[in-house]
Amino acid sequence: MAFVNNLLSKMAISDGHGENSPYFDGWKAYDSDPFHSVENPQGVIQMGLAENQLCFDLIQEWILKNPKASICTSEGVDEFKDTAIFQDYHGLPEFRDAIAKFMAKVRGNTVTFDPDRVVMSGGATGAHETMAFCLADPGDAFLVPTPYYPGFDRDLRWRTGVKLLPVVCESCNDFKITREALEEAYQKAVESNINVKGLLITNPSNPLGTILDRDTLQSLVDFINEKNIHLICDEIYAATVFTKPMYVSIAEILEEDKKCNRDLIHLVYSLSKDMGFPGFRIGIIYSYNDSVVNTARKMSSFGLVSTQTQRLIANMLSDDTFIDQYVSESRKRLAARHGVFTRGLMQVRVGNLQGNAGLFFWMDLRRLLKDSTVEAEMELWRVIINEVKLNVSPGSSFHCSEPGWFRVCYANMDNETMRIALRRIKKFVLQADERQVTAKKQTWHKDLKLSLSFRRCDDTILMTPRMVTPHMMSPHVVVSPHSPLASPLVRARN
Repeated sequence: MAFVNNLLSKMAISDGHGENSPYFDGWKAYDSDPFHSVENPQGVIQMGLAENQLCFDLIQEWILKNPKASICTSEGVDEFKDTAIFQDYHGLPEFRDAIAKFMAKVRGNTVTFDPDRVVMSGGATGAHETMAFCLADPGDAFLVPTPYYPGFDRDLRWRTGVKLLPVVCESCNDFKITREALEEAYQKAVESNINVKGLLITNPSNPLGTILDRDTLQSLVDFINEKNIHLICDEIYAATVFTKPMYVSIAEILEEDKKCNRDLIHLVYSLSKDMGFPGFRIGIIYSYNDSVVNTARKMSSFGLVSTQTQRLIANMLSDDTFIDQYVSESRKRLAARHGVFTRGLMQVRVGNLQGNAGLFFWMDLRRLLKDSTVEAEMELWRVIINEVKLNVSPGSSFHCSEPGWFRVCYANMDNETMRIALRRIKKFVLQADERQVTAKKQTWHKDLKLSLSFRRCDDTILMTPRMVTPHMMSPHVVVSPHSPLASPLVRARN
């Protein structure tokens, strides 16, 4: 192996992809023992993959009604040649128009987007890497509020040489991004001679399932303008907001803040989450910086969306009636699924961070940890993976600063699998609670035996001419509740 490695590049033999993370280990555990209701009912249920599978019936219905949208049908075959030979990296004009229109629609049409600024990429993964190549050099850094999507370590770091510096957010304020946390992370970078080129945020948040309010977004814009660094806004879950407060895009803040340097603001978008199309690899860069748009478009040659896919999606997104129905129904189904899971877990006293977006929720299992350490979290996670047979993702893989939080994906399964998964979680928690109660009883019995032992010791002392009593002790001595002097047995005798 060493000889082979000598023939490869440093990048090829590095572990920069991040595959050794528990986040990806959970996927491997599922792949080796996947749940199937008939063929493998005791297998691992995949709850670590943020896929939106709740509305494919609507998609399939539209495809059947619109066969001309595909070049692989008798109705659409006449467009096969022109589609097959098109290779302009600007993309089909109708595709960029449809994307810009859809981006505005899912943001409530509060803002508009220029199709000429829409740049294609191979999924959000490719879009993020392209942004890193455009904005930073190897050794430069982006600030990223925690917890954050584990894939960022791969997307922005592996091939670019860029660093990610955590902005630590805490549960005491629902993991909100504060100015103090931003300043602290920025100053640490300055003291370490690290050149900070930007701030990366996800809104809605992955993994929290929450959205950033208008005041927070304005604060972030103020911060990056003061520091003269870039702001990359990952908005790939924009259409998954299923209840109030409603979503605010960074594009709205730009419309309101005329003093902001627009050259510093960039959006990353895709159809992987909002439409449930991760396999189509439709990533979008939308930058307000002309140079970034031009450079990113040239770089997009390395990860274009196939023309066949562009054509299908352009037709689908241009159907206003269908898109209105789809987005509305998707939000309803996400809200219903989220409610079933969170209410079910509350029955066994498992809480979660209150969220209103995304394809997941942030589950709080801190009370089940043996102690508040990453090691204890990993021990609990291994039990959930190997014994409960659920792939939920541990918070430490998202760089969460507090052990005991887990991301649970709920939109990538059918209703029956959902019920089985919920039943497994509830059973596990109830059993864990019973074990804790049993352990406490055992501790109580042990303390009682110790107390009785002290009593026998007291009886021996009472037979001797000299004894220690509370009034003879120093006033600074704290009497232990397990001491014979504090025992109810001793107090009863006195």
